[in-house]
Amino acid sequence: TLGAKPPAGAVVLFDGTSADAFGPGKIENQLLVAGATSKRKFQSCQLHVEFLLPFMPQARGQGRGNSGVYLQGRYEVQMLDSFGLAGEDNECGGIYRIKPPDVNMCYPPLSWQTYDIDYTAAKFEGGKKIRNALITVSHNGVVIHKDVELPKGTQAAPVAEGPEPGPIYLQDHGNPVRYRNIWLVERP
Repeated sequence: TLGAKPPAGAVVLFDGTSADAFGPGKIENQLLVAGATSKRKFQSCQLHVEFLLPFMPQARGQGRGNSGVYLQGRYEVQMLDSFGLAGEDNECGGIYRIKPPDVNMCYPPLSWQTYDIDYTAAKFEGGKKIRNALITVSHNGVVIHKDVELPKGTQAAPVAEGPEPGPIYLQDHGNPVRYRNIWLVERP
């Protein structure tokens, strides 16, 4: 889905021309730098994001191009140079500390990759969660998670679980991960 165009009615968060949708938002060579939080907040949505992992051959484990995309600032889909690895919950495509991807679809570093995420926000009544959030993730066009329940927020997530909308957060883990073509479609 590289280069997928946003459909009518989509919220374009980043198209290479401005980082105004993020705070902070920094652009280098028309690419968004990791460590950006959307100013707008969302509930359920379909999110498209393209990302580029750096080539860091001397780094090991979580030091290899580490980042992640957080839905509502609460639930992380990990980004990490995991090309050729087993595909764990802390590797690329993993729902961090909840579930590994069904298949490791991570391309080699310096290759553009895509996540297409269908996310349903948790449901709350009277301040109590009555239904967990659900997520389906396609990585480079292949479904790696299908209707997975998210029983808890990601450890150290910037936003605690709750009924209110939350931002799209692109984690900065100190690695030069870059983003382009980020848009989403809000849904009920």
